Amino acid sequence: MTRYEQLQDDLKNAPKTWLVTGVAGFIGSNLLEHLLKMNQTVVGLDNFATGYQHNLNEVRAQVGPDQWQGFSFIEGDIRNLQDCQKACKGVDYVLHQAALGSVPRSINDPITTDRTNIGGFLNMLVAARDAEVASFTYAASSSTYGDHPALPKLEQNIGKPLSPYAVTKYVNELYADVFAKTYGFSTIGLRYFNVFGKRQDPNGAYAAVIPKWAAGMIQGDDIFINGDGETSRDFCFIENAVQANLLAATAGQSAKNEVYNVAVGDRTTLNELFKALQSALAENRKSYGKTPVYQDFRAGDVRHSQADVSKAENKLGYAPQYRIKEGIIKAMPWYIENVG
Repeated sequence: MTRYEQLQDDLKNAPKTWLVTGVAGFIGSNLLEHLLKMNQTVVGLDNFATGYQHNLNEVRAQVGPDQWQGFSFIEGDIRNLQDCQKACKGVDYVLHQAALGSVPRSINDPITTDRTNIGGFLNMLVAARDAEVASFTYAASSSTYGDHPALPKLEQNIGKPLSPYAVTKYVNELYADVFAKTYGFSTIGLRYFNVFGKRQDPNGAYAAVIPKWAAGMIQGDDIFINGDGETSRDFCFIENAVQANLLAATAGQSAKNEVYNVAVGDRTTLNELFKALQSALAENRKSYGKTPVYQDFRAGDVRHSQADVSKAENKLGYAPQYRIKEGIIKAMPWYIENVG
């Protein structure tokens, strides 16, 4: 039995109370679904800036009425300290996912990104510290590696940020470190690498590449690739990210006050991703025969990204269960059913 399997059994036998910020979003709603299926009590906080009621409705349908009773929702904003304090009351574990993602969004509107990702994060730290929660796990980002050229990415080696978004996520790590040293408040940061899966929004100017391309292929639209298609990423299926969050939340003190890569340790080019999505569509009796349209590189993007996940494996017991093709195959039926 893996550490994660043992943890799931332990939580079912001794349920806890969890706070998930950004609960109506992509990662937050997946965390909510997993926790409720293990009969946990979950408090959710969201202002619907990038989350959706239909995500919560889908979770409700997935878990059923009995488990849904374990969920209470607060419509609030992490930029409001009182909302954060209300949400943290009586909570054992905090999973802080709320943020404004997207490099392009931060370039277009750095002020709102800053106020949400830094000001909101500080509010959550203060509220969780004062509520004396047992653990605080937060969504960090692979964007923190910035212009550091080495591959794979090791947690201790970072460069200069390449976007306002990257600055905000790095500042989160700095604040977490200061709170540990100043107040003795322990945290764990999870540097996500291109997480994808069901309930990831395929629409809008800031949609991530996998849901955006999947939706475009299903609808028969042109697919645009930034640059020559050889830009590469370490794509991480949502189930792996959920595992990392639960392991981090329940980790011992020796694993705390650290940041960990959450990925699989692979590198997939955009050209390879295009073919993998085509293949997954074909397995679902859908076809996409167009060739991609290449355009200029996107401002603020790094050329290649690949994680070393050995630190998370060794200190958290993290063992990613899905590589990119397995994740795409698992996610594609959801896109087919929900995009149209």
